[in-house]
Amino acid sequence: MNLIEKPHICNSCNHEFNGNFCNHCGEKVLRPADKSLKSILNSILLTITFVDSRFIKTLWMVIVSPGMLSRNFSNGKRVSHISPMSLFFVLNLAYFFFPVIQLFNASLNTQLLSPLSGFYSTIIAHKIVNMGIDLNSFTLLYNLKTTGLAKLMVMVFVILSSLPLNVLYWKKNKYFTDHVTYAIELACFNLFINTIVLTLMVRLIGGGGLLDEFVLTVIFIITNLYFVLRSGYTYYYEHGWRLILKSIFLIVFLKVALEAYRAILFFITIVML
Repeated sequence: MNLIEKPHICNSCNHEFNGNFCNHCGEKVLRPADKSLKSILNSILLTITFVDSRFIKTLWMVIVSPGMLSRNFSNGKRVSHISPMSLFFVLNLAYFFFPVIQLFNASLNTQLLSPLSGFYSTIIAHKIVNMGIDLNSFTLLYNLKTTGLAKLMVMVFVILSSLPLNVLYWKKNKYFTDHVTYAIELACFNLFINTIVLTLMVRLIGGGGLLDEFVLTVIFIITNLYFVLRSGYTYYYEHGWRLILKSIFLIVFLKVALEAYRAILFFITIVML
């Protein structure tokens, strides 16, 4: 004898429906199995690791086929991959758990290697006097504050790095949001290759002392040159000597954008202390 399941009343919208999901708002029917320890652990594992086939597929595409994710997303092919923004938030979260490589999370020591270090030193000296603490205490407070702010401000770098694209590729009939999407994919590439992968290498094989600002700059240039050359052809359909010249210009501007982002982060951190 087949038993017909009684209709459910949705806890969210009070809509009556049959099955496991409300056909009005999508709310799931909560069953005893959903409260089991196994179900909770599975949810935690999925939340923390994001080991999802679409996530892995999307990340792999960014690495081996730069620009393809942005092209698919801009052209409306979005089902088989997660969006560049979703990928960005996941990688950003993963990076700031272990911010060993000072790229977007710039500590006070890293800031003092900037071309504006002399100006920064004067501001820091005045701030220390006003706060009535020593340099070591100030450094500790600064690094704690700037790490939290950097998590929210990486998008500033994304916007800055998208600005020259509007000029370099203005004939390609792209919207401003298309350039921002491309810049987000570029940021994802940097978050994974130049921060997470480098951090794992430092943790596993050591050699962190060799990664000074000069070495990191060289790595940044080489990896980003690979990305912008491949993606310029894939996303903007550029080729030949124009692609090479535009890629070189973009690399130079990316370094400028990174320094500008760090400067903005420095002043906001100082104000917030």
